[in-house]
Amino acid sequence: MNVTREPFGQTADGTAAELFTLTNDAGCEAKITNYGGIVVALTAPDRDGRFADVALGYDTLDEYLADTPYFGALVGRYGNRIAKARFSLGGVEYALAANDGDNSLHGGRVGFDKVVWNAETVEAEGGVGVALTYLSADGEEGYPGNLSVKVVYTLTAEGALRIDYTATTDAETVLNLTHHSYFNLAGAGSGEILGHVMQIDADRFTPVDETLIPTGELRPVEGTPMDFRTPTPIGERIEADDEQIRLGGGYDHNWVLNGGGGTLARAARVTEPTSGRVMEVRTTEPGVQFYSGNFLDGSNVGKGGAAYNRRNGFCLETQHFPDSPNQPAFPSTVLKPGETYTQTTIYRFTAE
Repeated sequence: MNVTREPFGQTADGTAAELFTLTNDAGCEAKITNYGGIVVALTAPDRDGRFADVALGYDTLDEYLADTPYFGALVGRYGNRIAKARFSLGGVEYALAANDGDNSLHGGRVGFDKVVWNAETVEAEGGVGVALTYLSADGEEGYPGNLSVKVVYTLTAEGALRIDYTATTDAETVLNLTHHSYFNLAGAGSGEILGHVMQIDADRFTPVDETLIPTGELRPVEGTPMDFRTPTPIGERIEADDEQIRLGGGYDHNWVLNGGGGTLARAARVTEPTSGRVMEVRTTEPGVQFYSGNFLDGSNVGKGGAAYNRRNGFCLETQHFPDSPNQPAFPSTVLKPGETYTQTTIYRFTAE
């Protein structure tokens, strides 16, 4: 198992980015850049031992700088949406960038996905990795508090990508970090993901309004197209005559995980029948956003010249619930001085 590092271009202001290649003894690779903590590539074997890159993305930094729907990115300070781009904390109202209609999405205009992180290689028990650190200054994108963040990506001997997050603040703030890879287990650029078989360990989900903000309800999945408690092809009900499907243009919702958060538990399992690849997601978070790539439209031409069309990739973003700062009944995303934010998510790849 080893890690290599190489230059990966420069941002518009001349800041140099690097690309780290993590390799395990089985031949799995994870390529990660310290620009936005982006997972540029992630390989996994099929049932015959043939490797493919299962993460959508680009070949060069310039392409990520020009246009990306958060391919492979590390998202913060707040993953997902905050209604009306504002929230109140300690009697003070904070205004955020409205970069998704009237709402704030994925940390604002210059979120954690668009900054260069400090990086160093690390050796972990059972794997090799890269540790990324960043100081988000008080007031950045409208959020209070100087926030110190550390994210460690580890490629394990068992073919898993493990992501460990920690953060501290010097003033009360809100925080919701997540990872935003678009996966296609047949291989990036292989076409639609509708034949992938999805299982999500959740009895409830958070329905949304017309701007994709949760209504506050925790609705049972039973009897709805959101029921993935048993393995179901993604495409089986994605065009159902259902209000939530219409609002999301498919799946773009948060599921309330049965594990409840706080301890590492399975969130989802996805299989791709042709290749036999399997991805299992485990997390300490209480929710997962399943997004079926509804807004991909072919304008993003990715690795090897492949155009990423509608539903050519899916995301499983482990998280706290969207708009939690404005939803008192949801699990809190408030981080106070003296506390440490921690989160672990594991994407494990096998074949059957």
